[in-house]
Amino acid sequence: MRIILDAEEWGRMRLREMFPPAVWATAFAALIAFMGIGLVDPLLPLIAREMGANKFEVEWLFTSYIAVMALAMLLSGVLSVRFGSRRVMLLGLCLVVVFATLSGFAPNIPFLAAVRAGWGLGNAFFTSTALSIIVGSSLAGMSAAITLYEAALGLGIASGPLLGGFLGSIKWRYPFFGTGLLMFIALVFTFLLVQEPKQKEPPRGTRDLFRAMRHPAVLTNSLIGLVYSFCFFTILAYSPLTLRGLDSIRLGYTYFAWGVLVGISSVFVVNWLRPLLGPVRLLQANLLCLVAVFVAAAWVHGRGLLWVIIVSGFFCGIANAMFTTLAMEVSPFSRSISSGAYNFVRWTGAAVAPILAGWLGDTYGAQVPFWVAAALLALGLLGLVWFGPVLEQGLAENAPQEGHGHAPRAHKPARV
Repeated sequence: MRIILDAEEWGRMRLREMFPPAVWATAFAALIAFMGIGLVDPLLPLIAREMGANKFEVEWLFTSYIAVMALAMLLSGVLSVRFGSRRVMLLGLCLVVVFATLSGFAPNIPFLAAVRAGWGLGNAFFTSTALSIIVGSSLAGMSAAITLYEAALGLGIASGPLLGGFLGSIKWRYPFFGTGLLMFIALVFTFLLVQEPKQKEPPRGTRDLFRAMRHPAVLTNSLIGLVYSFCFFTILAYSPLTLRGLDSIRLGYTYFAWGVLVGISSVFVVNWLRPLLGPVRLLQANLLCLVAVFVAAAWVHGRGLLWVIIVSGFFCGIANAMFTTLAMEVSPFSRSISSGAYNFVRWTGAAVAPILAGWLGDTYGAQVPFWVAAALLALGLLGLVWFGPVLEQGLAENAPQEGHGHAPRAHKPARV
């Protein structure tokens, strides 16, 4: 499967024909969901100051959210196959509305971390099914569907800090209320417009998730994705605490610029580079650049660090798109099982990053988490070079046959 878009195919089909209303409604909800991930970024210094928390304590706002997401990924993919993607997605949206609103009433860090965990549960149910809905309902093929999903991810990550910075400059509680309202609107659109995809996947159990995680190509992509996710959330969740002297609005602009680069590179640059380098080589080159970025973040201070953080968004966007695409393309399992297995493993790395970075920053110095991220990413790069042939084999085995298009794959036995 190719993520690059066929220009002639785009020319023959209008957007309305390629992406029915259900796809656009899901993409809009995904945009709002991803806004919630970066919403807290510009608020971290403000919340820490208001509640008298140190770096380690305030980073629990991310870790509780992501840890619950990771655990819920074990169930969400299975639930979506058994009860339908639409029902699970609506449940997730309802939970996000409730817990995002409760976050705005938080009296202290423990309460806020707890309701952020509930928010993470809802987000897991939603995000694990959103990609499946978009792919299953789209008439434009998996390539275009994943591109639309990545566009929603990029716009959401970019606009989240902007919304958080703007509303947070008035009062730090307002961004949570704003997200709850936007998510409620997304819930209404999803309820009215989204139907269960016509091509349903066969029922699967939790054992299929663990079987998927034992598949060599799926495991390789997931473990390297785990390392990358650790580094991604070192930037997203920890770096705002290192940019001293910036108020919530300027922090919002900083991470908005970062998110714009994430979106541009994940949607456009990947489509240009993938056919030139191939998926595995592109990912290797990109991770090498990210290692250099984290080394630079560990060396520089002040305005220089701000620019390094913004530039990192370009390489993060490429990595996001490639890991997501490989999760689908190297796996012989159904979409829901493939997504659930990959997301469980990679979100585990993401959950550890905020509190570990916060503890390292409090204990050993603000720049140390960037050194740790650079070292881990270098190990991930070595693993990608060593096990690259495993991914190449997975791509070759699961490539669509001539004339069969991008129909969803049924589960077939994996060679372990």
